[in-house]
Amino acid sequence: MKLKRRKRTVPQETIVSLIDVIFFLLVFFMMVGRMDATAPFDVAPPISLAGTDMPQGGTTISVAEDGRLALDGVELAEADLLDGIRSQLVNDPDLFVRINAHGRARLQKLLPLVSKLERVGVPDVVLVVTPNPE
Repeated sequence: MKLKRRKRTVPQETIVSLIDVIFFLLVFFMMVGRMDATAPFDVAPPISLAGTDMPQGGTTISVAEDGRLALDGVELAEADLLDGIRSQLVNDPDLFVRINAHGRARLQKLLPLVSKLERVGVPDVVLVVTPNPE
């Protein structure tokens, strides 16, 4: 009795390896990319003498050296900024707000803004600072 060997079939090309490459590229760009809103103007935060890492999430208010304001990267007037915060508080009553102020921004602009945010109902306000390089 003679057995016949099956003919080898060439496997069809699959796109599984291409999907893997795309997935790795997606993960790479998510890790490398910046996911935080950037201010539409230059902001160089003050240098911290002590502190802890800032929690993730929430919303960002940027304050320029000349006092201009931005909410999550969009420049707004103060009244519009507060309205935007109010609308975010409706969806998230525990909204975390960080203020990214320029190191030379005047406190006369910054402190009243913090008071207004507290009156609007923001539970947590954190000032962004640059870690001390020492």
